[in-house]
Amino acid sequence: MSMIWQGDPPPGHPRLRPLALVRMIWRATGIILTITFGLVLLLPMRVIERPLFGLSRPWTPWITQAVCRISLIWLGLQFHRTGIPMKGRGAIVANHSSWLDIFILNASDRIYFVSKSEVAGWPGIGFLARATGTLFIARDRRAAKIQTAQFEKRLLAGQRLLFFPEGTSTDGLRVLPFKSTLFAAFFAPQLHEVMLVQPVSVVYHAPEGYDRRTYGWWGDMSFGSHLLSTLALPRQGCVKVIYHPPVSVLDMPDRKALAKTTEKIVRSGHPLIDD
Repeated sequence: MSMIWQGDPPPGHPRLRPLALVRMIWRATGIILTITFGLVLLLPMRVIERPLFGLSRPWTPWITQAVCRISLIWLGLQFHRTGIPMKGRGAIVANHSSWLDIFILNASDRIYFVSKSEVAGWPGIGFLARATGTLFIARDRRAAKIQTAQFEKRLLAGQRLLFFPEGTSTDGLRVLPFKSTLFAAFFAPQLHEVMLVQPVSVVYHAPEGYDRRTYGWWGDMSFGSHLLSTLALPRQGCVKVIYHPPVSVLDMPDRKALAKTTEKIVRSGHPLIDD
């Protein structure tokens, strides 16, 4: 069962003034229209794509990436990518600070998220996650064999799976220890010798004059209030996405060593760390 990182109390949300409400509505409308238009394109294309290519999705990930990039433009949040995303099959591991990570990482590369099974039932978000090919897993040791098989099937089909080994989101000022459970799937016989894992550091920079934790989402923070306060910001900051060189699973003795190695690399990309 995943634990929610608590940390220090989050900063309070300022009172929404009329101009902030206008900004919020303007940005939200643009993002909703962008997502809706993307679904209008994606869903019919997936109907054609599925029987022809099965788990391989040669077309629809481009739509997801475009929707997320345009949504970030509406929001006003700039993102800068450094490093080169790997090609072909493999996995990506990143630190987790906010629900914004979903937009940022989808905008940066064409990937498929791995998420806890509960998300599939969330109103709206669950539908979007299923439409974009998210792999849902149950946090239950009894389902480990089934999940390993799902990982293997997706990866052998050429998908790049992305998950957050910390198991929870934070305030963006730290990288928590990586849990090694999901790394075990990469040591399956058909994957062990060919599998690569690429560490990615996601670093948020708050707007000048704002709390450094502005984009972090943690503890008991409400998704709705954090979403609205982010939309209402008079100006946005930026986020840097750093793609580090991939790590070969063949070079690692076990899942714990792989988790520790990738955690260290992700941590090295964070100048804001405040452990």
